[in-house]
Amino acid sequence: MRHEQAQQVEPPPLLHDQLTSVSAPTQAWSRRDGSMDEHPIHGLFHGDWRFVRAVELRVDGAPIEHLATSSAGDWALIRGIAPALDSELGDARIAVERMREVTPGAVLERATVVNGRDLPIDVRIELAIDVAFSPMERVRDGRADPDPVHVGIEGADAVATDGIRTLRVRSRAGEVEVVDGRVVVRQRAIVQPNDWAGLSVELLLDDASLAVEGAIVDAPSRGLEPTGRPALDHWGERAVADLEDLLLDVGSGAVLAAGAPWRLTMVARDALSAARLLLPRGTTVAESTLRTLAARQGVQHDGSTGEQPGRMLHELSPHRPAGARAGAELPPTFTDSVDATPLWIVLLHDAWRAGLPLEAVRELRTALHAALGWLGQQVGEGFLTLPGGDVAVGDGPELPRDAEGAPVAGPVATARLQALACRAAVGGAALLEALGDDGAPWLDWAERLRRRFRAAFWVVRGDDRHPAMAIDGTGGRLDWLSADLAHLVGSTLLSRDEERTVAELLLDERLSSGFGLRSIAVDAPGYWPLAWNGGAIRPHDTAVAIEGLLRAGLDDAARRLAEQLERAAEAFHGSLPERYAGYGLADASAPVPLPDAGAPHARSAAAVVPAWQALGARRAAPAARRERHLRAVETLTVDVPREATAGEARFASTGGASPRRAHVRLIDGGWPPSI
Repeated sequence: MRHEQAQQVEPPPLLHDQLTSVSAPTQAWSRRDGSMDEHPIHGLFHGDWRFVRAVELRVDGAPIEHLATSSAGDWALIRGIAPALDSELGDARIAVERMREVTPGAVLERATVVNGRDLPIDVRIELAIDVAFSPMERVRDGRADPDPVHVGIEGADAVATDGIRTLRVRSRAGEVEVVDGRVVVRQRAIVQPNDWAGLSVELLLDDASLAVEGAIVDAPSRGLEPTGRPALDHWGERAVADLEDLLLDVGSGAVLAAGAPWRLTMVARDALSAARLLLPRGTTVAESTLRTLAARQGVQHDGSTGEQPGRMLHELSPHRPAGARAGAELPPTFTDSVDATPLWIVLLHDAWRAGLPLEAVRELRTALHAALGWLGQQVGEGFLTLPGGDVAVGDGPELPRDAEGAPVAGPVATARLQALACRAAVGGAALLEALGDDGAPWLDWAERLRRRFRAAFWVVRGDDRHPAMAIDGTGGRLDWLSADLAHLVGSTLLSRDEERTVAELLLDERLSSGFGLRSIAVDAPGYWPLAWNGGAIRPHDTAVAIEGLLRAGLDDAARRLAEQLERAAEAFHGSLPERYAGYGLADASAPVPLPDAGAPHARSAAAVVPAWQALGARRAAPAARRERHLRAVETLTVDVPREATAGEARFASTGGASPRRAHVRLIDGGWPPSI
């Protein structure tokens, strides 16, 4: 007898041309005109669930005609006209403004009709809400079947619930009712000439099983200091907003969610990498990230989760297990977590160098020893490897392929992982010495790894001599150029001459696209500009290259790569996605999006910091190697209050104040240097 076939799984929804507003763990997705239709990603999400399938705006019974959209981070402003009210006139004199604002656990929709005619108008504004509770994995797989929910009226509010999750819809002035399972909010008004009328609807999303929440503070802060480069300055402003909207709190302070839409929870690799790039603005996020992971560090061997003593988890589930009490620990996932543990060690070292007090480091001493123990056991006298069977160079759904296109046999040792392991050992040794322990064995360990790497990884391919991308389980080398080289410079794995060689290759047009580093070079087997790990550009790789080049004193190469990211960020309006296509300047005047790559993304947003350091310099840097000493933010400057504009007052009058998000301030005490 045949088993029932698995339900058809569709490709992930296309994301590149959609409008998103995010304030972790809540997000809203729609078309650029604000409308939500049958596109799989559309709706309002909280945690790992979609609560609302669509929010439809009608003015006098008809959709508005879209004119323009402005958006940044957690809000979007859609401007349009209402033809139903302007039908007998030549000029459009009825303007409609739709504002969407997302805060943790809430979405505020505001529709404002402005009368530019010389006569009063009778206006009917309606927002209809399609309730549909569906888990995120079902949305991603293209399965539209929602879970059953009860929708009813409680007092003046509409309430939908499945027993665990609850959606509450309320309006200050509108009439709320339930019609055929939809929540409909209506308002009718006579709008005088040069006046306006507005409808504000607040949607409150609650999940009793959700154990993460948005990180909220009272104090605002500033972004990067202006550089006089408009594209870079705008990128800095937008990136800061994206980072603020990705902040979560899981009990030990603010940590960064990986990115929207699919990973709006803490993924250790992403959180650690982004926090390290952000160290020039202070150590707060780094410290809370370190503590969050140390509290959940592996203590035993568990094959079902991948837990191992000393190992850092891969991802934190945003939901408590069924039946768990409020405040219960979140279930960690360790499976295939390889880079998180050395990344944790590197972040602890770099945060200490950036100003994290030694006493804070001392509190993490036990976790440091355990993490180093795990690293030493994994590497032994070989290499740090990715497991076989589910291997990805970098990160993503594609397996690496050999020159004939066959899947690479595991376990696979990538050049990137060896650089990370070496840097963790050297940084760990420095931390141990500062804590009064013996770090010398780890310096010896790192030197042995360098010798093994030099003997096994360096290859000659054509006219090039460079480290191979990886060595597979049979000892075969993947000997083409890749963005893994970005992680080698400044890692202590290479000699000075080797770093210069790699720096030249990073600027080679086969890797360097003009918009950042391709994941593999254009002459590599299987290169395709739209392939997730086979040619697409990940901004984080370029950012790591810039940071390492600056640390190695190779400032000119760092500046040239930073200019490429600046060019890409300008095209993406300051919000770099997780990846984009590998087409270069010879192929396209602007970077080409990958259709399934989301934004905002923590590591992509954090890329602005090393780029800002490289491009903000106002004097020639010394040729000698240097270590950057970064200071933490001590005070935050509060902007002087100003009188609100008429437009701001209009929006403020239609909805209540929202809680403030945690704000990040990006600074570097020595960048740009004073003239």
